[in-house]
Amino acid sequence: MTIDAIRQICLALPGVTEDVKWGNDLCFCVGGKMFAAMDLNPPHAIGFKCTPEDFGELIERPGVRPAPYLARAMWVQEEALGEALDRAELEQLLTSAYELVVAKLPKSRRPGVVAAGRPSARRRKAGPDPKAVRPV
Repeated sequence: MTIDAIRQICLALPGVTEDVKWGNDLCFCVGGKMFAAMDLNPPHAIGFKCTPEDFGELIERPGVRPAPYLARAMWVQEEALGEALDRAELEQLLTSAYELVVAKLPKSRRPGVVAAGRPSARRRKAGPDPKAVRPV
């Protein structure tokens, strides 16, 4: 597993952006909310949001622990990229993390949702335009 593989998985999801935060963490966000973050320094620890069920199962594995500072929000951290999770499983977990975050976004910030145009506050009655020039 490589950084490029993680980027490929995450950036294939609709509306995902990436950004380097805190100096060396590559963060993946949707709608301005983070769903995964990876240390750019070896051994490339990666953290991501998960369901309470997955959280309980994953932290029992060697090489996976509750994510520092984010465990209360159901985030786990694989201590070394590819050590405890294979590509297929990590891809499924990252997709799940993305979906968990998207589900909590306001509908207007969800990927693929086009903001509906607001009708004007003042509606005209049907009929002739009062500003139109009338023949004499």
